[in-house]
Amino acid sequence: MSVNTTVFHQIKKELTASGVDLIAVSKTKPNKDIIDLYEIGQRDFGENYVQELVDKAASLPADIHWHFIGHLQSNKVKFIAPFVHLIHGVDSEKLLQEINKQALKNNRVIDVLLQVHIATEETKFGFDASSLMELIQSNRLIQYQNISVKGLMGMASFTEDMNKVKTEFASLSQLFQQVKTILPANSFQTLSMGMSSDYALAIQQGSTMVRIGSLLFGAREYAK
Repeated sequence: MSVNTTVFHQIKKELTASGVDLIAVSKTKPNKDIIDLYEIGQRDFGENYVQELVDKAASLPADIHWHFIGHLQSNKVKFIAPFVHLIHGVDSEKLLQEINKQALKNNRVIDVLLQVHIATEETKFGFDASSLMELIQSNRLIQYQNISVKGLMGMASFTEDMNKVKTEFASLSQLFQQVKTILPANSFQTLSMGMSSDYALAIQQGSTMVRIGSLLFGAREYAK
């Protein structure tokens, strides 16, 4: 078994005590690894690649909650719209429009998180604080009847400087609280930030959902 069940139980105990949800990041991992975690109670799994997600969803238990956590291109929304549980990385209004369109076609309301760019790397995606607040305050979200905005998502800089990471998480947490005063509090409750290397710090700064892969599954396996 390549899944570290001991670490899984330790992390689940820690997160449950904090009221934080665990997304097991299963990208590039084989179905058998996902089943190993499924059989000990994990139901929420995160994938970065549309085709891989579609293939896994078709062959794994139907009660798995699939989270799309990667950068999503508008022309690929249609492939995951019938079943995706939560789309984490909504980084533009154009993408919101397409998700709403495909959700309508599938007679669904799709839950999403708005991605905020908090890192220094230009390779990361997301709204900046001003464009996010402009969207929220404009009331344009109400025209997307087949989308439910559940919260915000962000990724900190890839760095060993934990003070920098803490500052980035704190800024996102502050923005989350600001938006929470505008959007319906009963639905806008998720702050997705924190991964294997920094999830404890993210929780300290108010994260309600963490995305953990390597601690559970080991190093990622990429095709050569």
